[in-house]
Amino acid sequence: MARQQRQQRQQQETEGPQLDERVIQINRVAKVVKGGRRFSFTALVVVGDGKGKAGVGYGKAKEVPAAIQKGMEIARRDMVSIPMAGTTTIHEVVGSHSASRVLIKPAAPGTGVIAGGAVRQILEAAGIRDALAKSLGSPTHLNVAKATMDALLKQHRPDEIAKMRGKSAEEVTPPALLAAYRSTEMIRAQAGE
Repeated sequence: MARQQRQQRQQQETEGPQLDERVIQINRVAKVVKGGRRFSFTALVVVGDGKGKAGVGYGKAKEVPAAIQKGMEIARRDMVSIPMAGTTTIHEVVGSHSASRVLIKPAAPGTGVIAGGAVRQILEAAGIRDALAKSLGSPTHLNVAKATMDALLKQHRPDEIAKMRGKSAEEVTPPALLAAYRSTEMIRAQAGE
């Protein structure tokens, strides 16, 4: 019995947490040199745990698998916690990077993720199941991905807003939103222990 538990624990440690790894875009790039062109590949990837953490990585290498692997390592290293209210975002927010802007709005449960391209991949990897999003400006995948992460990290938590205004969270935030936010934070705290 104890031997089985020890083996299960070792197996869980070697596997680590299950991460949702997605490739957003692979691009072939060329460097012009004296003898012609040298080709290499770039891979834009997103890694998320489906519970409110996500990271974006951009890997470059001579071969596609190596570029994807580098991107995954960078994304895992850069994973950040994203504030959520249940399965959606806390409030409407616009993120920007370079010439790209991304608008993300919360949606009612059951709506799903209504977004395209890089925005959809990032939201789903992070665990956001209900949201409306629109990409504005430049459609470059890398800039849109970074603008999406900027938007998700710009969200203000209800307790932060209440503290800035010198009030309690109940006075500032709608009850349903506050309850969803607190339940999500409680689940995260229990998972972290």
